[in-house]
Amino acid sequence: MKILLLENNKILQSDIKEYLVDLGHHCVTCYYPQDAKHYLVDTIYDLLILNIDEETLDGLELYSELKETNFSTPVMFISTLTDIETISRAFDLGGCEYLKKPFHVKELGYRLQKLSYEIENIKREHILLSSNYSYIKKEKKLLYKNLVQPLTKKQFYIIECLCKNLGSMINFDLFREYAWGSDLVSDATIRTEISRLRKVLKEDFIQNYKGIGYKVDRYVKTPN
Repeated sequence: MKILLLENNKILQSDIKEYLVDLGHHCVTCYYPQDAKHYLVDTIYDLLILNIDEETLDGLELYSELKETNFSTPVMFISTLTDIETISRAFDLGGCEYLKKPFHVKELGYRLQKLSYEIENIKREHILLSSNYSYIKKEKKLLYKNLVQPLTKKQFYIIECLCKNLGSMINFDLFREYAWGSDLVSDATIRTEISRLRKVLKEDFIQNYKGIGYKVDRYVKTPN
């Protein structure tokens, strides 16, 4: 898994990173929430491990901010705090795990093993469309770097139609039926709406076959 670790204790941060790398994970570390935000702008992670600092509650505040933007990456919180209010808030925000310090790194490994199955299930619900775009089937959301891409109702219907027919050519009749229903619209109107959609997207993953239709293929990451 690709993991982002926010931990302000240098020794613990180093121990956790070394252990995660030994387990075969890719781990990026940071001491401050603003650094974590910077990494999250450019990269999609499978899991966040966020420290909840006793004085500032940094990890909670960071994830709370992220959730306001419909951020969807799973999170594990680690903390010396054991009060039920903090623990409850962590899980209410969507935390998958709450690991109390001090802990042995092997315990972290066991928790990660359990989480990995849940994360794989989440991934199966995510259709990867490009290096940064994915579509969540269950929640019916288009994400760019784990943030919801704003779309008009028609634009979303077009994306949904393409994703439900991944790898297949979608002709104008199918778009007309799916996105416009009983409305009679011309092929030119459909082309214009798809053109507007492609201009809104930050990465163009919609393939155009002139005079035939459009298609989206599942994106496959190439090894680094």
